[in-house]
Amino acid sequence: MNKKALRVKYKKLRSDLNPTKIEDLSIDIANQLLQLPIWDKSYYHIFLPINKQKEVDTEYILNILQGKDKNIILSKSNFDDHSLQHFLLTDTTVLKVNAIGIPEPENGIPVPENMIEVVFVPLLAFDQQGNRVGYGQGFYDQFLGKCSAHTIKIGLSFFSAEEIITDVISTDIALDFCVTPIETYTFKK
Repeated sequence: MNKKALRVKYKKLRSDLNPTKIEDLSIDIANQLLQLPIWDKSYYHIFLPINKQKEVDTEYILNILQGKDKNIILSKSNFDDHSLQHFLLTDTTVLKVNAIGIPEPENGIPVPENMIEVVFVPLLAFDQQGNRVGYGQGFYDQFLGKCSAHTIKIGLSFFSAEEIITDVISTDIALDFCVTPIETYTFKK
């Protein structure tokens, strides 16, 4: 299936989820993440969900990271060039919801991409090869392209993998893992 068709399919599937189901599935994803061999790292980038898009609620992962005393990185979107600026989450970080509903830091301590060791990646769909479909703006592909070759990229999805995304292009950055409520996919590079 191509990206356009997958966006339609998975937006519809997510629209059918009620808040209780989203919470339950998000907790299951956080619990699945605990099984991955990623917890020896220091710098973790996490997205905060766009609630109106019914994204995975990352609050549970955030709590795990805080409990493990990890450095947590959040991004601020630049809609002019589709880039992300990254900031360390601290006790004094002020979050503001942007025009499309993403809670973002207003400012803070900048963190360069090459310091980020693990990225939790939002997505609408993914395939069995580790390719992902987002909203089509390219923010994460651009960001992931600037990260170290050793950065671990972990997609979070309420749903299982598609067999194949038919229109992957060279600038699409594949995942290392994708975690769903019932299964973790590992992609060989």
